[in-house]
Amino acid sequence: MEENDAIDITTPDLNPEPKPELKLEPPDLKPIAKHKTLSIIIRDRAVLFAAYMPFLKSGGLFIPTKKMFSMGESCRLIITLFGEEDKFTVNGKVVWITPPGSPSNKAGGIGVEFAEDLEGERLKRRIEEILGPLLRSSDATHTM
Repeated sequence: MEENDAIDITTPDLNPEPKPELKLEPPDLKPIAKHKTLSIIIRDRAVLFAAYMPFLKSGGLFIPTKKMFSMGESCRLIITLFGEEDKFTVNGKVVWITPPGSPSNKAGGIGVEFAEDLEGERLKRRIEEILGPLLRSSDATHTM
């Protein structure tokens, strides 16, 4: 390239040649849903037992909340168990809804099934480790 052919990229082209208009068809993509995030702190084994949903394949928790959710809605949970330093950040989906003031006198809230990924599996294992033999108990929970 000769010196005359050099392009100075610091000087804007004040008279650009018109460029042909590109028409792109929008891709067939769904909008990225913004997850609702719930932070949960569980300090007591009995509370964890009442909230845990072992009958779900990936495990899950019932979370008392007044926020509105729909069945199948994605959400993110940030969970602290018993003051442990490690927080669990898991994705999940709403699989259970108990409306506030339900006739069963159960707390209003949602049941969230953990995502089938490493973080969801790690949380499920940790909860089942903590609950141990309580998992076979017939005591009432928030969902059963």
